[in-house]
Amino acid sequence: MADIALSGPSGPRPKRRLAPSRIILYSILFVAAVYYLIPLYVMIVTSLKGMPEIRMGNIFAPPVEITFEPWVKAWSQACTGLYCEGIKVGFWNSVKITIPGIIVSIAVASVNGYALANWRFKGSEFFFTVLLFGAFIPYQVMLYPLVIILRELHLFSTLPGIVLVHTIFGMPILTLLFRNYFASLPEELFKAARVDGAGFWQIFFKIMLPMSLPIFVVGMIIQTTGIWNDFLFGVIFAGQQNYPMTVQLNNIVNAVQGVKEYNVNMAATLLTGLVPLTVYFVSGPLFVRGIAAGAVKG
Repeated sequence: MADIALSGPSGPRPKRRLAPSRIILYSILFVAAVYYLIPLYVMIVTSLKGMPEIRMGNIFAPPVEITFEPWVKAWSQACTGLYCEGIKVGFWNSVKITIPGIIVSIAVASVNGYALANWRFKGSEFFFTVLLFGAFIPYQVMLYPLVIILRELHLFSTLPGIVLVHTIFGMPILTLLFRNYFASLPEELFKAARVDGAGFWQIFFKIMLPMSLPIFVVGMIIQTTGIWNDFLFGVIFAGQQNYPMTVQLNNIVNAVQGVKEYNVNMAATLLTGLVPLTVYFVSGPLFVRGIAAGAVKG
């Protein structure tokens, strides 16, 4: 007992809750949160005001009388060019583009990543390097060749055409993520399955896929935000009858005729960003797990 008393307390020194480094960290995070939340706050309160209240000029003041008429008009009545059917038409077009784009791109990229990680073939590293090189080519360089290719394939201004474009441009980063994730899984599982006589697709569907939910969520979030928020490919490749939500939002906000209805513009903007925000917040924890696991091996 005397020895214990003389040696003093053991174990690590308890951390101070109000350490200077922690205060600085939380201060920076608070400032960053306020910086990004203020525009969102302005958009929300503006979308809930009538135009007479907006003309008073105080954009930070909460609405005196809340109205959802701007949201209704943005959804079903706002003019997006020659037609005044609201942004709902673009919403369903975006759904038709996003869902197939996510399914096709993730399906192809997952098989690519699995093959590059576990089934090495002659020239696989060169193939992987070429594929990654495509991630650094500016989109604008590829627009004209893609227009010609899709025209020759009779896919220009069609839904399959725009889905194909998103699949092509999502392939490099998704293949990298899947390849790194599959490479981080225990190699013994793959070897044991090979010894038991399992083939390419048996290992993929019965062993790899059940352990790959986080990286599939990462791919889904990346493709959802990338495809849903895309404007450039939509306005060029989709065709007027298939314009996504972002293109119609641009037509509403940049309309030059009539009175500028800022509340309708803000409501249309919030409606456009609602889907990717919902997907991210619902799948956030799995997104972090998948990114961390996919960065283990390069």
